Amino acid sequence: MSEIRIIKKYPNRRLYDTAISSYITLDDVRELVLSCTEFKVIEARTQEDLTHITLLQIISEQEESGQPIFTNQLLQQLIRYYGNSMQGVMSSFLEQGLKMFVEQQQTFSERMTTLFAPTPMNMINDLTQRNLAIWQSLQQSFMSALSGEAGDKAGAESAEEVKKSAGKK
Repeated sequence: MSEIRIIKKYPNRRLYDTAISSYITLDDVRELVLSCTEFKVIEARTQEDLTHITLLQIISEQEESGQPIFTNQLLQQLIRYYGNSMQGVMSSFLEQGLKMFVEQQQTFSERMTTLFAPTPMNMINDLTQRNLAIWQSLQQSFMSALSGEAGDKAGAESAEEVKKSAGKK
């Protein structure tokens, strides 16, 4: 498990990433979020945790540039929950709902990938297996026909199986 990356925020609002010994921007912090890198933003002088506030800044910037996720009505409803006895419940509800959404999105994506993205090698492999099954049935029919009358019945049955198998594929 990797250590939590520490980012110091100075009074001049600059962010200093201690892991790379360099100043970074909010966009760089956003990239850390996207890459699932654990980090903590602290105020350089007091060591106060500013991670929450920094994440809200990133969300605010994202909402301003492009298609917003939060509608005015949704934001108004969220604001009404602050100070409400149900504030903690609302937080848990939103967190669990988002978690479930992400899991469903991953499941859907995996299913779509397997449904619409068969590789040429898999397609060739499936075709080869079907052809091999048909070839084996034909060989059995041929060998049965050579062994006599009993073989004629077996050969006819095998031929029927081959026709059915070929019809299914």
